[in-house]
Amino acid sequence: MKDCIFCKIIKKEVPAYIVYENEFVLAILAKDMEVYGHTLVIPKQHYKDIFDIETHVLKKIISVVKKLSIQYKKNISATGINIFNASGTDAQQSVFHFHIHILPRFSNDGLDTRPTNHTQQKYDKSLMLKKICGQNV
Repeated sequence: MKDCIFCKIIKKEVPAYIVYENEFVLAILAKDMEVYGHTLVIPKQHYKDIFDIETHVLKKIISVVKKLSIQYKKNISATGINIFNASGTDAQQSVFHFHIHILPRFSNDGLDTRPTNHTQQKYDKSLMLKKICGQNV
């Protein structure tokens, strides 16, 4: 995709700090880091979001996410990992090229991944389950 920043990074038109690369996947340090080691794992082929990406490519990406997570635990002493993807405008996706964030976690790193400005909602879970499973309601 012509104007996609990740496609430009993959083509080496824009510099990035490359953590890992293979035939299908590129992992780079995030431009704006939430925590030490914040990494983006990106398919080399352009897919807009989770709804667009092919399952076999997603499997390759998650395999790299696991490999890097283990590496971060060993090499930078991460004591936990958050794995995150935002797909769609309402999910606050900012770059429309599928990617997964790896957030290595450390004691007292100051990052709170729980929503702080959101009130828990009460839902009819039976009705919700029927809708999610595609049952007529």
